[in-house]
Amino acid sequence: MLSAKSLFQEILDDDESFRLFCSIAASGESQGGWENARIAALVPPDQRDLAPKITRHGADEDKHGRIFNALLKKRGLQPVPVPPDTDYTMLLERGGIGLAHDRLRGDRPLTVPDIVTYLAHSRVTEQRASEQMDLLRKHFADHPDLGRAVKMISQDEDNHLAYCHEELLRFARAGHGRVIQRTLREAAFAEIRVYRDVSLAVMSHMGRILGWSRPKAALLAAGIHAVYAWERLAGWRRMVTLTMPARRDALGGSAPTAPEFA
Repeated sequence: MLSAKSLFQEILDDDESFRLFCSIAASGESQGGWENARIAALVPPDQRDLAPKITRHGADEDKHGRIFNALLKKRGLQPVPVPPDTDYTMLLERGGIGLAHDRLRGDRPLTVPDIVTYLAHSRVTEQRASEQMDLLRKHFADHPDLGRAVKMISQDEDNHLAYCHEELLRFARAGHGRVIQRTLREAAFAEIRVYRDVSLAVMSHMGRILGWSRPKAALLAAGIHAVYAWERLAGWRRMVTLTMPARRDALGGSAPTAPEFA
């Protein structure tokens, strides 16, 4: 029976598909680490209290990248170049979602609207990350190789999502509510489109590596399109609501050190 667990187990069991999976994941996390580090460096003076939290966010993302690379190393594998059509982070940036990398490479301080844009973009993408890691934790928390990594990353993603909710609500109380809702909606619709395209691309690459039959590939593609249709119709709403999280100040303090996986 084709299921999320059986599909990922198939990818996990093959060295080449596992190498591509970890390479894509490590690249995306490292890119997120760079983005957050630059944002922390450019935070406007009146929002400097946010800088340590943004720095922590970036440190977590860097840690996740190291974890995926360590999982590769443990199996004696080297990362592979990430196919451009699977580069979720860069495709979002090219679609105008979040802060442009050219802006982040400069030295001009960000504005409060820039920070609101960053937080709204993060709230949407961290929703996706939290859900994906929750699925992996459900199926692989006890896996001898992946278990610790999955649990640690999943907890971090939940913290990132809580942080985005709390900070966006703070900005909403300061009078930015309408801008936040508009930005969240725009980011959500762009993200679900990019997620669909990246999912189709990843499945295409995995199918070639694993020799999937045409019916199997077609079934997986149909499932991806069905998820997209549901998200376009109603699922996007879960990405734009804001509620005060049970865990407050989730990114207060320093980032935990990544465990040794080699």
